[in-house]
Amino acid sequence: MPAFSLTALIRGVLVWLLIITAESVHGALRRLLLNPDLAYALRQLSVIFAVLIVFAIAWLCRRWMVLRSTAEALVIGLIWVILTLAFEFGLGRAMGMSWSQILSGYDLLKGDIMPLGLLATALTPWAVRELRLREQVRLDLRTGDPRGETK
Repeated sequence: MPAFSLTALIRGVLVWLLIITAESVHGALRRLLLNPDLAYALRQLSVIFAVLIVFAIAWLCRRWMVLRSTAEALVIGLIWVILTLAFEFGLGRAMGMSWSQILSGYDLLKGDIMPLGLLATALTPWAVRELRLREQVRLDLRTGDPRGETK
């Protein structure tokens, strides 16, 4: 069986479009409303908030995404990271940023936590799938349905 189905791939990309839209609004609001003197600290907090946005959208879409296996969930997470990096690098270059400016937010040795945010993004579909399976098992136990795993 392939690591993912075409349906999961299409739905995963559509969910990513929701995520990147929410992330873009989040970033724009941060730049408009918050003090530029606190830019570094706000960028760090923004990564944490972004992870929460990714998880919330994935959780809300959990039934619609229909991730059938761990491998499928991990592939979708990897696709989300690749699309996010392509979007961020493309937007940065379109805004006239140099590669060093773009990459500066990804340096863990300097305390930037963007790579950890990307790791969390990659693992979110898997985590949401696991939580959905547990949710379904609890529901099945309450209703006496012996199916176990989700449909």
